[in-house]
Amino acid sequence: MHAIRLHAFGPAENLRYEIVPDPVPGPGEVRIAVAAAGVHLVDTALRKGEPGPFPLPQLPTIPGREVAGTVDRVGADVDAGLLGAQVVAHLGPVPGGYAEFAVTDAARLHEIPANLDAAEAVAMIGTGRTTMGILQFTELKPGSVVLVTAAAGGIGTLLVQFAKNAGATVIGLAGGPAKVDQVRHNGADLAVDYLLPDWPDRVRARIGDHGAHVLFDSVGGAVARAGIDLLAPGGQHLVYGWSGTSNDEGPVRLSAAELTERGITSETVIGPPMLARAGGDLRVLENLAMAEAIAGRLRPGIQRFALADAAVAHRALETRGTTGKVVLEP
Repeated sequence: MHAIRLHAFGPAENLRYEIVPDPVPGPGEVRIAVAAAGVHLVDTALRKGEPGPFPLPQLPTIPGREVAGTVDRVGADVDAGLLGAQVVAHLGPVPGGYAEFAVTDAARLHEIPANLDAAEAVAMIGTGRTTMGILQFTELKPGSVVLVTAAAGGIGTLLVQFAKNAGATVIGLAGGPAKVDQVRHNGADLAVDYLLPDWPDRVRARIGDHGAHVLFDSVGGAVARAGIDLLAPGGQHLVYGWSGTSNDEGPVRLSAAELTERGITSETVIGPPMLARAGGDLRVLENLAMAEAIAGRLRPGIQRFALADAAVAHRALETRGTTGKVVLEP
């Protein structure tokens, strides 16, 4: 089969399109003929040799943990009735998604609903799962005012849709005119270019003196700080990334004194806190995400690349040159 392999940690160019042996499913496993594989920022960090939620893999490795396609082979103790099923799965701690075939435990499978294609299913099993995890930390309702940073990204797109469905007023922030147009298309009440210095004034003009109730923050830095200043007393700053900062800078940290003075809260919700809220079972969040997609309430944005162009996809993601979920298609 064709696959993307990484032989040495480093730049995107280290991702090589190669022919490797087809994987064989073991007991309890299935093999998926991959139609779409998700690309995640975690993949880019691991490629560079930066451990995060997953340990660094042994090299050479096939990256990627989100796949959708057709079950074409089953291992021992797996129902043969799964053959031919259209499925999506998060592979968990073992990578291998950037390939024409991937193996995973049968217990990880979800059926792809009829209203989603493979790429959209991949987005919901990964990005959708994370979105539902973030939403565990707040309660959106009619009258809520919500700020979403990186609102043209994979998670941002879904947060905008979810908040609108809840009846909230949604302010979507993105960098550059094209992304702002996408945020507007996604349904935000106001789409704002955070690269413009007066963007907070535009937000204030829309929401008045009442302030915002929730800031979904995946950017950090100056954008996050300005967004925090727009929060009303009782507002929440929910951090799930800091793409606008250097690796050693991290998210905006607020002192206890500032939090008390402002009457707001600030917490990082990604990783262990999210898992704890889900009762230690990420499949709970996967089920919630798939249910939202099946009902038509959430529709992920997708940016597609050929599997052979994985390096191009990595560079685009790292330089914030993408919208929606980045997906590779063999």
